[in-house]
Amino acid sequence: MGEMSPLRRRMIEDMTVRNLSPATQRSYIHAVAKFSRYFGRPPDRLGLEDVRTFQVHLVANGISWPALNQTVCALRFFYGVTLGHAEMPERIAYARTPRKLPVVLNADEVIRFLEAVPSLRTRTALTTAYAAGLRASEAVALKVGNIDSERGIIRIDHGKGGKDRYVMLSEQLLRILRVYWRLARPKQWLFPGRDGSGPMHVQVLHSACRSACAAAGIDKRVTVHTLRHSFATHLLENGTDIRIIQVLLGHENLSSTARYAKVSTGLICRTESPLDRLSIEVVPSG
Repeated sequence: MGEMSPLRRRMIEDMTVRNLSPATQRSYIHAVAKFSRYFGRPPDRLGLEDVRTFQVHLVANGISWPALNQTVCALRFFYGVTLGHAEMPERIAYARTPRKLPVVLNADEVIRFLEAVPSLRTRTALTTAYAAGLRASEAVALKVGNIDSERGIIRIDHGKGGKDRYVMLSEQLLRILRVYWRLARPKQWLFPGRDGSGPMHVQVLHSACRSACAAAGIDKRVTVHTLRHSFATHLLENGTDIRIIQVLLGHENLSSTARYAKVSTGLICRTESPLDRLSIEVVPSG
């Protein structure tokens, strides 16, 4: 926002008070600055028509759906909160996201993928992400103390939205972690970075996924999130209640979790129709 530093400061204060994460704050500031630069005017002198013009410009330049909606969130926040125009946010329309079904690996692909990761630390981190359905940021942020082998659970501190939750600690994962611990001897962080003072960078997991995918000859685009999707789908196929999966994934809304029901064809074909409980003659007697 250039010379509008008091305005920028006020927006940052508004976001901090509402507990928005540093990453969200950066992207909101970036979006409002880009909006302002596009018109060459301070953002508090721009109105709804300018917002619409800017949205059209972004779409014409091939912006992704999530990036477009992040810009909408930023502008809604800026007008609604920082400038106090209460009626403005709902007039700034979100883009309708095309709902793609998440890519999911089958059990054999999961094994091939994980075995194609050469580094012990990275492979163990990705195995943990699959075993517990973690986001990449949650996997790298694990501390040794988060693994509770007595109770058979892993505590996830400050997941998305700053919420803590518990996930299961599988017996097989515990065995893998014990071998890893004997070899790597992590102190505070379960998966420390190069210098050991902080956690492994999330980018390490992302690039490991790209290499492992190629090495395993899997022609799907596999990310850390694919392992999380696969975790949810495999649980559903094994008959786990969707509300339990919702808690394990840390989803606020069941609608986020319900996407996996669309992927799980195994579950669909094993589900009995209520008709099967009836004995009915199709051909009328008589």
